[in-house]
Amino acid sequence: MKTSSNSPLRVFVTVVLSFFFFHGDTSSVTNCSSLSFPATVFAQEAPDISDSFDDPFDDDFLEDSNDIYVMDPLEPVNRFFFQVNDTLYFWLLKPVGRVYGAVIAEDFRICIRNAFNNILMPVRFVNNVLQGKFGNAGIEMSRFLINTTAGIAGFGDPAKDIWGLKAHPEDLGQTLGFYGIGNGIYFCWPILGPSTLRDTIGMAGDSYLDPLHYVMESDYDTGVSIQAEKAVNKTSLIIGDYESLIEASFDPYIALRDAYLQQRDKRVKDLK
Repeated sequence: MKTSSNSPLRVFVTVVLSFFFFHGDTSSVTNCSSLSFPATVFAQEAPDISDSFDDPFDDDFLEDSNDIYVMDPLEPVNRFFFQVNDTLYFWLLKPVGRVYGAVIAEDFRICIRNAFNNILMPVRFVNNVLQGKFGNAGIEMSRFLINTTAGIAGFGDPAKDIWGLKAHPEDLGQTLGFYGIGNGIYFCWPILGPSTLRDTIGMAGDSYLDPLHYVMESDYDTGVSIQAEKAVNKTSLIIGDYESLIEASFDPYIALRDAYLQQRDKRVKDLK
């Protein structure tokens, strides 16, 4: 029997891996969201802001479709964790991703990414159904069946390449937005990156539709290995996107925050 002394280490490893793997697989924020998008570790720990705001989900701060304003009362704390996440990316994730990319051919890395995206079908399917997008939900189910069989466990994407069936990524944060729930306050979570109160709640809900969540629960060591592979593989394919964003910005924190919010707004409104 394993001793409880391993628990802190396991929690740390789980959180670090969560930083890299969950939500961003459905697509990225000009791909700068490689530093973001959740696991569920912090979903239970969102600050109680009910005393400070009448409605934490109020979207009065959205003034128009081009300029998105969000409440950021935690900006000093958010900036600190932005720096933490930035350091983790440049000192840990990027170097590992570079080595991995030098060893594994890009075509094979894309196949691995396809397979991980394929198993997240339940997230996309359920949220399309919840939004009444039954045609898109049917496409997601068809894509899963085709890619799992003809695509050899999802490594290929014949559903798109041959039949022209494109993915329709939806998550619980988008579903909540679809029904008029606003962003709430902005968070830059340690390890997890940019989010909002609405999207943080969405992350927690979506995690129960992610098959890898249950692999981690039933066999921790196997789950860690799979998540590590997923994180490194994904990063190896998008190195340079985050760098381009921060190099072109006067204030990287604001640039990442605004890019995240604009991307989420477009997804809620089904804009391209």
